[in-house]
Amino acid sequence: MSIFDLQLETERLLLRPPGADDFPAFAAFCADPVAMQHLGGVQEASVAWRSLAALVGSWQLLGYSMFSVIEKDSGRWVGRVGPWQPHGWPGTEVGWSIAPAFWGRGYAPEAARASIDWAFNSLGWDEVIHTIEPANTNSVAVARKLGSHILRQARLPAPANVTVDVWGQSRQAWAARR
Repeated sequence: MSIFDLQLETERLLLRPPGADDFPAFAAFCADPVAMQHLGGVQEASVAWRSLAALVGSWQLLGYSMFSVIEKDSGRWVGRVGPWQPHGWPGTEVGWSIAPAFWGRGYAPEAARASIDWAFNSLGWDEVIHTIEPANTNSVAVARKLGSHILRQARLPAPANVTVDVWGQSRQAWAARR
């Protein structure tokens, strides 16, 4: 079985490694100024393609990366959620980015819970973090729903070069809440 055959399933969502078929929805997400407000800004299609390729490449290089999140009822791509730790990152992150058309449905915490379970149980991580710009109140709310708290601040590596709050929790704290 290939890592690209991996699927996690929640009540309403399917999480799977991204593929080329996700590009139209991914590119639309990356072109949306609301979606990209706290993610480095709008990306034109050529840059979005490289961003998608970086996620796919991380699956190949590390055996994990963000999942494409698919709404089970409609089959629509709704966002990217999952493990993320590029070179120079401040820790073992589970991050989330949901397209604005799907905000308010609880998809981010639902997908993040499945991803955190997978990171602790399958990847053996001891800590999960979430790097969040302080002004990103939606992501702060998701982090709180997950039981995370601010652990420290960090500066993300280039090209982001932004200072973020590092939210998170240990494997033990997660297990105690689950």
